[in-house]
Amino acid sequence: MTYRAPVDQIRFILANIVPFDAVAGTETFAEASTDMVDAILGEAGRMASEVLAPLNESGDQTPARLENGVLRSSPGYEKGFQAIAEGGWIGLSAAPDFGGAGLPQAVNMAVAEFMAGACLALQLNPLLTQGQIEALEHHADDEMKALYLPKLISGEWSGTMNLTEPGAGSDVGALKTKAEPNGDGSYAITGQKIFITWGDCDLTENVCHAVLARLPDGPKGTKGISLFMVPKYLPDADGKPGTANSLKVVSLEHKMGIHGSPTCVMSYEGATGWLIGQEHGGMAAMFTMMNAARLGVGVQGVGVAEAALQKAVAYAAEREQFGPIIRHADVRRMLATSRAEVFAARAICLACATALDLAEATGDEDWGARAALLTPIAKTYGTDVGCRVADTAVQVHGGMGYIEETGASQYLRDVRITPIYEGTNGIQAMDLVGRKMMDGGAAAQALLDEIQDEARKISAAIPNCSEAVWTAAQTLSESTAKLAEMDMQDRFAGAVPYLSAFARVLGAYYHLRAADAGGEDEKALCRIFIHRILPRNAADLAELEAGVEDLNMLSDGALGLA
Repeated sequence: MTYRAPVDQIRFILANIVPFDAVAGTETFAEASTDMVDAILGEAGRMASEVLAPLNESGDQTPARLENGVLRSSPGYEKGFQAIAEGGWIGLSAAPDFGGAGLPQAVNMAVAEFMAGACLALQLNPLLTQGQIEALEHHADDEMKALYLPKLISGEWSGTMNLTEPGAGSDVGALKTKAEPNGDGSYAITGQKIFITWGDCDLTENVCHAVLARLPDGPKGTKGISLFMVPKYLPDADGKPGTANSLKVVSLEHKMGIHGSPTCVMSYEGATGWLIGQEHGGMAAMFTMMNAARLGVGVQGVGVAEAALQKAVAYAAEREQFGPIIRHADVRRMLATSRAEVFAARAICLACATALDLAEATGDEDWGARAALLTPIAKTYGTDVGCRVADTAVQVHGGMGYIEETGASQYLRDVRITPIYEGTNGIQAMDLVGRKMMDGGAAAQALLDEIQDEARKISAAIPNCSEAVWTAAQTLSESTAKLAEMDMQDRFAGAVPYLSAFARVLGAYYHLRAADAGGEDEKALCRIFIHRILPRNAADLAELEAGVEDLNMLSDGALGLA
């Protein structure tokens, strides 16, 4: 069975679940007509299904490798990347001034899902480049934009993100990489970075590294960090790759999954770099890049979940054990709840993307707050669903799922990184209950009020479900008010269950809208989510109220520390 991009599902959500019509109605995105978006989704789906999906297994079986300091990509990746670049998919949402299509993030994220479901390891390359494009658009000076953006958008060059060091992961402020002024406007960058996705690339002419480093006068912590553009090859007077810069790939990590994506240890040895944005303003520029990537990673989780579920459904229809196992109640439960969660996660990601689009197009602070609130939820729920569904897909396959030849295990191995990179899901949850609640929970409560209002309006279409959604939103609203009064450590202790509960309420709401707009299948899926998945909120909200005290009472020895 081969992967099929869920084009119709995306079209349904854009048309009925999220406010994409409002996005297309703005002057900024006026070109995003229904016909244009349908054509884009159709072509992107074809490219992902026919060109990228056949590369998924080969990239897993024949990983990227380093030969005498030279990176060699997995077989077929050159053809796959060429299809991505020549199709204009890298610059789909980039500014038209530099060759981008200027289309909404909602369309960009839909295409990203197709590519991730088809071949996650290869899709990581354009994802990182897109994040760098956004950082440059918002923070670089005009000269740097003119030099780098056209090449990144066209796929001639690729981009990376260099944050992590051996002693500085989530604590970015502990980094030791230095930047010394050269006296000519450039800087000498010295240090080592680890976990650099696609830190080298033989698919493009140049690799452009966005590197966090500290200037000599930079204060300790994150406030003293600056961001630098450090290309693999120094651009010559004509803007073409010239002499090699003083950087190298020390080694490639041997990973659990995404074998086709080279994860590099990078060494910068007085490499020449140029400041992106303001001195000591590196975190602001990097967060622009990371926020774009966080939604993209949530979408990756959805994409892999879709691919894993398709494989599981096909296997269940073919596998005979007292009849096709797709007819067995427990197998059907696994497949149906997985399908319900994939729909919910996809809708949350597209709701976040449309909020970003409306914030950009209208300048409305409320849409900006909505997008900020939804970003950690989309990232976390999308990747958690990716892991759950991929794990369930192995279970549906039974013993054969544990055999590599079936391909089911690859999805689980590949997607397992997504709750970790671009900010772990625990950090996302802490961001939700901390930074995103600095308004006293106003943005969260506004969204929950909308859900309750809509549930009342839809009550006639599917009454037992609409009442459940209204009640769940009301209960979550009450918990949100309690959360706003909690000590921060108590919030952090319950952050993950709170985010999970919020995601389920959103998922139930989007299912309710789908049931109202769709047919009997949408109504049936809505009932499955609301009756089998939404009730888990009671346990999560109880854990939220437990606070941190019992966790701190337990000794390290009781945890197993010798």
